[in-house]
Amino acid sequence: MKVAEVRRFPVKSMLGEVVPDVRVDRRGVVGDRLWAVRDPDGKLGSGKNTRRFRRMPGLLGFQAHSGANVPVVELPDGRRFAADDPAGHQVIGEVLGRTVTLVAETAVPHHDEGPVSLISTAALRALTGMCGGEPGGGGVDPLRFRANFLVEVPGSGFPEDGWSGRRLRVGPDVVLRVVRPLTRCVMIDMAQASAAGRNDLLKALAERHEMTFGVFATVERPGRVAVGSDVAFED
Repeated sequence: MKVAEVRRFPVKSMLGEVVPDVRVDRRGVVGDRLWAVRDPDGKLGSGKNTRRFRRMPGLLGFQAHSGANVPVVELPDGRRFAADDPAGHQVIGEVLGRTVTLVAETAVPHHDEGPVSLISTAALRALTGMCGGEPGGGGVDPLRFRANFLVEVPGSGFPEDGWSGRRLRVGPDVVLRVVRPLTRCVMIDMAQASAAGRNDLLKALAERHEMTFGVFATVERPGRVAVGSDVAFED
């Protein structure tokens, strides 16, 4: 198995960036989901409503890029603001139609379920077989699942289902402990970047795969992960 793609999302629930390599520390991928959009009552912008999160339609129209000190947010019209710029907060709020600020993580992590997320090419092929590929051609776009690491695994099926509790070495240094499958929400069907909106993926996972896709893991040993890094079980 190898790392086929690496993604980082500097601002939670916004579009992120495909990168050649990342550093991984005990918190997870460095710079990933370190910032979030917050409404006046303290809930964070997300694709779903929970005790901590509030669904904010429109967040996937913004692109977050890593910056020297703070992320840079690109608006749908191409304008860019530093994440700590109050003027940018106002403009983002105007686009979303609500009052918001952008905040850095403090004591509580911004992750939905865990520090590092992984999906496999085998699972993408299985889901494509269940639902069909993207309207514009090709299999189901991995972007929809907002995973940090896309792992190249031969065949088709859901191999990650058997990874829970196991240790994964990713590259020469990083060791992850897989916790459990990731529960999915409506965000996987939403239009984002080149992936058009659809309404069948979450339904299919709910009916045939307990509404899960991919897994999340904790970090047992930090280091660097790059595209092409080997992925192997350590136990």
